[in-house]
Parts: sequence; structure tokens; C-alpha cells
Amino acid sequence: MVAEPIRPLEWLDGKIRYLDQRKLPTSEIYVETDNPDQVVEAIKTLAIRGAPLIGIAAAYGVALAIYHVRNADAGTVRSAFEKSSIKLGTSRPTAVNLFWALQRMRKVFEEHADQSLVELKKRLLEEARQIHREDEAMCRRIGELGAEILPNAASVLTHCNTGYLATGGKGTAQGILSTAWERHKLKHVYIDETRPLLQGARLTAWELIKLGIPATLLTDNTAAFVMQRGAVNAVVVGADRIAANGDVANKVGTYGLAVLAKHHGIPFYVAAPISTVDPETVSGAGIPIEQRSADEVTIIGGHRVAVNDVDVYSPAFDVTPNELITAIVTDRGVLRAPFSSAIKQLFSTL
Repeated sequence: MVAEPIRPLEWLDGKIRYLDQRKLPTSEIYVETDNPDQVVEAIKTLAIRGAPLIGIAAAYGVALAIYHVRNADAGTVRSAFEKSSIKLGTSRPTAVNLFWALQRMRKVFEEHADQSLVELKKRLLEEARQIHREDEAMCRRIGELGAEILPNAASVLTHCNTGYLATGGKGTAQGILSTAWERHKLKHVYIDETRPLLQGARLTAWELIKLGIPATLLTDNTAAFVMQRGAVNAVVVGADRIAANGDVANKVGTYGLAVLAKHHGIPFYVAAPISTVDPETVSGAGIPIEQRSADEVTIIGGHRVAVNDVDVYSPAFDVTPNELITAIVTDRGVLRAPFSSAIKQLFSTL
């Protein structure tokens, strides 16, 4: 077990402190900044990553921008808010939690824009902290609900990183694994390395070792063979955006795992808080897919592994159709097909 929770992001007296995830697992380097532009850059470059954590970082980024405003003139304050919101809103296009958090911060800003600057700063910071606290509670609930539906002696395959490093709490998909381990329902975890940025190898393996959970690292293209040999009885992944019909955008490679799981008769579970569900996006076809730099594919650890000038297609995410998904575990309950109806009903109760 972890002696104390990993804290990848926190507010410290007018600064944001974050763990630079690009440096893991070889170095644990924390960065403190009072510059909201540095928060934007950290999100863009994946120093801060994971859909829920990006949303939390964006909320703190807005609070930080206003926290350091000294001129109480209404125009100056609004300009600082708008500039920070626009920059944060363009940092990553796929994860809906980012925009959800910015909308909450905007609502608070508009409600208190006519109050004193001191009061506005207080309100914005409290909202960011509330978003952080809520995500921690959501992770805990997802873990409880997900652990219940896993088979006993579960041997689970997971993709990318969905734990403390990606959220405000113990994680979404990884929160399920942690809770199942605590309840003696989890036997083993297989970790996809998650090319091209190796979030599984660098981050998930690092976290599971800290948690004391037995795990085996795989190259991404080994997953099919492990399933064929009967070593896996569930796949659990996170999500960056879930459309109204249950289609799921997640780290590229997720769709292939869903196809493999379907072929081998293995349940495929998605774990995400309701803030990741986007009822305004009808299907996965409407989810914007971020394109990353070719260097992320052609250069590994500072060494070029591909010929110069080769054409590279590098989407950060892919979309898994809802018919390949067994269930979506949210903090408000476990959703099953037909997902359109389940999601509609979920939001009607909020």
C-alpha cells in the first residue's frame, strides 16, 4: 500500500505545484509556478495529463491568473480571466473535463464579477478546490462500483495511465484495480506499455509498484497473445470523452483492445466520472481527435528510431464504438447497453 497518496497537483499559497510526468519513472521532479501560461504549457506537453487532472489543472490555472491580478479595475480583471480561459481551453482538444471545469469557473466568475477582487479571488480558488475534492470522491466511488463487477481472482489488462497521476484521487480504471486489490478480488494486472509516449510503462508500472499490486508490463502488440492464452479475464480502461451514445475516446490503442476483447469473449469496462460524459456530442464521430507531433513516434528517449522525413500519423486518441463496451463505470452508477438510454437517464437525474 502507498504510505501517503501521490499528489501530482496541488495549490500552495498562490502557486501551483505539479509533478512533471515527462520525467517519470527515472526522476520525481516537482515544479512550482505562479504563471498560468506555464500551466497551459504543462498541459500541452503532458507534464500534466489525464482527463480529470487536466480539468483540475485548468480550474487552478484560472484561479491562479486572477490571484495575481493587482489592479481591481473590472476591465483588467475580465481580461485576465478571458486570456487564461482561452489559453487553457486550447491546450488539449479531446478531454471534455477541461471544458467542463472551465465552464464551472466561468459561472463562478460571472456570478461574482461585480464583487471585490478579494472576494472574487476567494470564490474562484474555492471552486477549483471543490472540483479537486469532487474528483477525489468520484474516484473513490468508481473504484467501489467497479470492484464489485470484476470477477473474483481478476486478471486485468489495462491501457495508458488512469491512477493518481491522471486524476484528483486514486484513479478511474486504476481506482477500480486498487479497490479490487484491497478487497482481495484482484490477482494480477497486465500493463500495456502504451505507445508512443509509454504512459503504461513509465507511469502505470511506477504507480502499481508503489501500490504493491502484482503487475506485468507488455508491449502493446502482446495483448492479443496474452488474451489468446487465457491469462486475462477483464479489460479496464479510462476515457477522455464519452459521447451521448456511449462511444468512448481514449488513449490510442484502446479500440484495438476492445476488438480483441470482443473476439476472445472478455468483458471490456470503461471507467470515468460523469464529467467525462459529453451529452452534447451525439456519437464518437463528433469527438475531436488531437494530433500529436511526429517526434513522439520517431524519437524515443532522445534517440531517433525512424528514418528522417518519413510521414507519421500520430493521433493521441481513438474511438471505441459502444457495441464493444460491456459497461461504463461512473461515479453515479454502472451504465450498460443501450448506452444512449442509460446516459440520457443518468443526466435527467442530475
